[in-house]
Amino acid sequence: MADEEAKKAKQAEIERKRAEVRKRMEEASKAKKAKKGFMTPERKKKLRLLLRKKAAEELKKEQERKAAERRRIIEERCGSPRNLSDASEAELQTVCKEYWQRLYKLEGDKFDLEHIQKIKAQEINDLNAQVNDLRGKFVKPALKKVSKYENKFAKLQKKAAEFNFRNQLKVVKKKEFTLEEEEKEKKIKDSVLTKAKK
Repeated sequence: MADEEAKKAKQAEIERKRAEVRKRMEEASKAKKAKKGFMTPERKKKLRLLLRKKAAEELKKEQERKAAERRRIIEERCGSPRNLSDASEAELQTVCKEYWQRLYKLEGDKFDLEHIQKIKAQEINDLNAQVNDLRGKFVKPALKKVSKYENKFAKLQKKAAEFNFRNQLKVVKKKEFTLEEEEKEKKIKDSVLTKAKK
């Protein structure tokens, strides 16, 4: 009987543990269901709408910031506008000289920057070529796209042109292109023959 009681106690312990595991599993599944149900379609729609509004506001702020930066840079580079309506001729000449000097300086700076940019681009290309050589990779040049029918069409046009050229040639008699010497020899032979006959 003690064995039976021990077996029953063991069986009860196993059942109790199984019940605990089942209870934990049910709680975990309920938690998962609760999490899944948190984002309903309506909430997702509202969230998307809020995100769009926020992005639109950020974009508007960014555009305003860029516009303000642009205005500041223009004022810095070009200076503030001047009232030239009541300026005298001498004042106008000085303003024109100032603008010309500023333009001259800016053109020089632009030329220098373009030259530096070309040199840097060439250096980058050289370094890329060196890196590719070290890796053993060779850059294949981009091939030109050519229509496969273009060559056939060109050949047909060429044949047509040759055909027309041959049709337009005149038929020439051989006698028209005989040499003068041959004609003289014939005349001499004819005259010799006529003398011999006499």
